[in-house]
Formats: sequence, C-alpha cells, structure tokens
Amino acid sequence: MTPSKKIEAVLFDLDGTIIDTNELIIQSFLHALKGIVPESFGRTHIIPSMGQPLTMQLQQFSGRENVEELTQIYREYNHRRHDEMVALFPGVAEVVPVLHAAGIRIGIVTTKMRATTLRALQLLGLSEYMDTIVTLDDVQHAKPHPEPVAKAIAALGVDASATLMVGDSSVDIKSALAAGAVPVGVAWSLKGADNLYEAGAVHMLREMNELLTLCGIAGGGD
Repeated sequence: MTPSKKIEAVLFDLDGTIIDTNELIIQSFLHALKGIVPESFGRTHIIPSMGQPLTMQLQQFSGRENVEELTQIYREYNHRRHDEMVALFPGVAEVVPVLHAAGIRIGIVTTKMRATTLRALQLLGLSEYMDTIVTLDDVQHAKPHPEPVAKAIAALGVDASATLMVGDSSVDIKSALAAGAVPVGVAWSLKGADNLYEAGAVHMLREMNELLTLCGIAGGGD
C-alpha cells in the first residue's frame, strides 16, 4: 500500500532501525547489571523495552530509583565497544542517498543522546544526508510522546501527514501517530512485526528499498 499523499520527508529511529546496535545494547546492559539482576536475566528481558530512554530501562531492570552509577557503567562499556559492534542494516547505505537525491527531507528521531547519535552517523557515513536530528537531549518528553517527531517535522517545515516515521519499536509508532505522521515499522525489529502492527504501524518494510516505493521513487521493492 502506497501513501495517498506525496511523501515530503522520512524520519528514522536510529538503533534497531537503520543502525544495527542490537547486540551492543544487549551486552552493555548485561555488563552494567552484572551482580544486580538474577543470573537468569538475559536478552529476552531486555528486548521488549529497547527503544525507551536508558534511565527508564535501567530503573526497570535494577529496581533502583537512582541509576546514575549504572548509567555510567553502561555508557563506558557502550562507548568502548561502539565502533567494533555497530553496522548499517542491509540496504540503508543504498537507499538513504537515493531519498536525498530525490529531494526527500531526511531526519533522525532517537532516544539516544546527541553525542552518541552523531558519532554513529559519522562513523557509518550518514551525517551528510540528515536535514535534522532530534535526540533525547533536544526534548522534554521522549517517545512515545509526540514531541520528538513533531519537533523534527517542524524543523523540516513539512506537513506531518506527508512524513513517514520509520522505527523498530512501539514507541516510534506511537510517537508518529500522536504527531500526525505516517508510522512505518521494520520487519527486522527484534520485537517482531506483529508488535509494531499492534502499536499502529500503517506500513511494514521487509527490505529497506521498499521505502523508495512508499515515497513514490522508481527502483523500490515490490
């Protein structure tokens, strides 16, 4: 199904959507929570909350209100292993430049901090294509609140209904819906496509090049 309105902009979540940081995130949590959570605690406990702000996740997993120390441990490990453990998902490196060349405005809307967001985008060669970047540092309310998506839409000067918000988490979908954007899920989400449909995803990308079809650009997937 192609959107009825001509698409002017595409907003991307970062982790788990265009950048594969899944294993880095999981290992960072396991490192920070070692000795605090039961030995049975593992990836199946972490995956459902991925996409939420780090502080919220650490509070949930540890049962602690003050997680400043755990946050520092997480970030130290995450930063140290970052460059060796991150990569673009298949098709991203090819599709993003095509969107840019076609005049589609492109942005990032993430619950990561700005410094780590910029580091990842620069490392993987995406920085030059971004017209706006909205991080956790730039908003009062994180996704699923509409503020992050709405702020990106305002910065781009586009119509919300002509904007796709692509994400791997229910918080991406809910933020998009609340801001009036078109929510698009990715089938490679660790949470599964069904979870994203249940949250309200209107479209589901099985491959990244299907995004070109949604935007009315020749050369997209079927």
